Amino acid sequence: MIVLLPPSETKAAGGTGASLTTARPGLPQLGFPGLAVARSRALAALDRLVAAGQDVSTPAKARAAADNAAVLHAPTMPAIDRYTGVLYDALDAASLDDAARAWVEAHVVIQSALLGFVRASDPIPSYKVSEHTRLPGERMRALWSGAGAVIEGFALDLRSKAYASLAPVAGAVPVEIVSPEGKALNHWNKAGKGALVRSLALAGADVDSADALVSWAASADVPLTRTDTGMRLVVQDPRLAPVR
Repeated sequence: MIVLLPPSETKAAGGTGASLTTARPGLPQLGFPGLAVARSRALAALDRLVAAGQDVSTPAKARAAADNAAVLHAPTMPAIDRYTGVLYDALDAASLDDAARAWVEAHVVIQSALLGFVRASDPIPSYKVSEHTRLPGERMRALWSGAGAVIEGFALDLRSKAYASLAPVAGAVPVEIVSPEGKALNHWNKAGKGALVRSLALAGADVDSADALVSWAASADVPLTRTDTGMRLVVQDPRLAPVR
């Protein structure tokens, strides 16, 4: 099973890993080498964006501009540690034991607007590029529309609709996050997604189909069920873990 996650606008600073320049051309230290050409195009376009000048009108924007300017030479850290925010705080990969961390590294794939799909363990720098960023000379959809071909086997899709449409993955099973009353959750659905991945990692879940995942969820008392269009996860409190 592959668990597809969206990236986060917020990212941890620093890192101790080698920079992306160590691997150029082709960035072979990243997973999914079939995306090397698209990655190189995206990085070249980011170079053009930096050269054209970025908005530095606030401290946050100035930091983002500095990250983009240094993206090829900055230190890296595993993607699962780089991304922060509601989903990644709920997953809390740093607190996982070795077995659960290994599960995350084997099964979790994150979609980056700059680097395409990356594995949880892939070393990446801090950057500020989202699906809405206008990269000179490139269009996000043209860069990544075919990237989903690198994802093989059963994929549980926890990405936002924007990222899922940017790089469609054939056969991926989307998950809807709802309250006990059946109401869709927006921002806080990320906490439920993070908690679900954490539960899977702690259990070392070994599933290869949607039916097997539903069976695991029932045995683990996780409220994940099938729907006509994918799956549904019930979250009792949007700030906490799924209902048990």
